[in-house]
Amino acid sequence: YFNLLKIVNSPLTLNWKSYVYRYCKGYQFTVNGRKIWNTSGASNLDELRESTKNIVLRRMKTDILDLPEKIITPVFLNLKSTLYDEEIEEIMRISKENKKEESISVTINRLMSIRQIIAQEKVEYTCELIDKFLDQDKKVIVFTNFTSSLDMIHEKYKKNSVVLDGRMSKTKKQESVDRFQNDKKIKVFIANIIAGGVGHNLTAAEGVIMNDLSFVPSHHGQAEDRAYRYGQKKGVLVYYPIFDNTIERIVFNILQKKKSVIDQVMGDGEYSETFTKELFKEIF
Repeated sequence: YFNLLKIVNSPLTLNWKSYVYRYCKGYQFTVNGRKIWNTSGASNLDELRESTKNIVLRRMKTDILDLPEKIITPVFLNLKSTLYDEEIEEIMRISKENKKEESISVTINRLMSIRQIIAQEKVEYTCELIDKFLDQDKKVIVFTNFTSSLDMIHEKYKKNSVVLDGRMSKTKKQESVDRFQNDKKIKVFIANIIAGGVGHNLTAAEGVIMNDLSFVPSHHGQAEDRAYRYGQKKGVLVYYPIFDNTIERIVFNILQKKKSVIDQVMGDGEYSETFTKELFKEIF
């Protein structure tokens, strides 16, 4: 937010240290004789909003469009997986033993493997939610971060689904969108959350299911709104199936907290790359 405010010459950006002390819970610490700033916190947000409201113009789509209701529902589940248990034990053991040496990139790679296991284990439960929409003859969108889980879901609904991911050309992607929007036989749209979560009109859907979580709150908001946008005539149900006894619940809680901070200040946006560090802090 500081960088955006600086572009428009906000007086709040005249002193970077003062800004981060006041609004980011900023503090310095020393690593190997080098001073480092931590500015990943949030503080005095109501004051920050009041101080910047004269230069922020925000228009919510619900204020300017006559849209039906969007209902977001987390569905908490229990995961029983020896593979997940083994992986999480290994990642915690290695991280504790090599805490000082391990780089953030290695940590992210370790987390990626855990997330992929969760995404694949989730497919069974996601399909149960899909079937509920199909039983009511409603169209539904499913988002995932991983190709493996996307392919698993598509395999089950091959006859009445289309996919959209980064492996496809722009023409093929649009073909999937058009078929979902116009073909009554195509009931399920399965997409990578980044490739399919922005820019596509999928208002034929009455439901959205997030098979697994991104680390960026705005990815989910954008993906949800592929169905919830101009042209939507019916209510939209959004489901987040979450494995309550895994790190996914921690990720979900952090995302909600980040989104709350963003909404409190300006209503939308992203955040810095401190997510992984915060996640590991919660795990340990």
